[in-house]
Amino acid sequence: MNTNPEVDEYLAEGCGRCDLVGTPECKVQSWQDEIKALRRIILECGLTEERKWGSPCYTHNSKNVLMIAAFKDNCSLSFLKGVLLKDDQGILEKPGENSQSVRFVRFTDVKQVTDLWDVLKQYVFEAIEVEKAGLEVKKKDISDYEVPEEFQDRLDADPELKAAFESLTPGRQKGYLLYFSAAKQSKTREARIEKYIPKILQGIGFHDR
Repeated sequence: MNTNPEVDEYLAEGCGRCDLVGTPECKVQSWQDEIKALRRIILECGLTEERKWGSPCYTHNSKNVLMIAAFKDNCSLSFLKGVLLKDDQGILEKPGENSQSVRFVRFTDVKQVTDLWDVLKQYVFEAIEVEKAGLEVKKKDISDYEVPEEFQDRLDADPELKAAFESLTPGRQKGYLLYFSAAKQSKTREARIEKYIPKILQGIGFHDR
């Protein structure tokens, strides 16, 4: 198995994005056994090990296939095109309601990994075949997302705001539409819209700082 020294560093020192390195509170340190077991499964399947966005990432012909991540309450194995997998065992979860592609398996004990050893290998091999076949996830176009009536009224009344919103990347547009639409009451939607109009006019996305 060809291990990557950058992932060895990740296991030894943590993600490097907080000041908990080397302490029991470090998320990576908390899930050492689980991460090492997942790493072995993946490498036995022949993927290339890299480190991206601070975490172990596994690729096929330079295409991202899987990622391992450590969180406070669990660690996870993410299939970046998991929605295309058959999931015969029903083990895959959506990271969020609006996730279109990624599916993951969550672990809180190394025994969960070992119990699913052969199943996980099957899923990894299937994910590799998906990549080899060049399959792509058909994602929603921005036009498929609902524009709240309150926001549409503001866009229609303010050409400058409309132009600024339409100049945003599709991802930034989607972020705003999902956030505005999530409010159940019209008054709350209006308040959210008013709050973020300055950011839209500046060309800044909802999650941008």
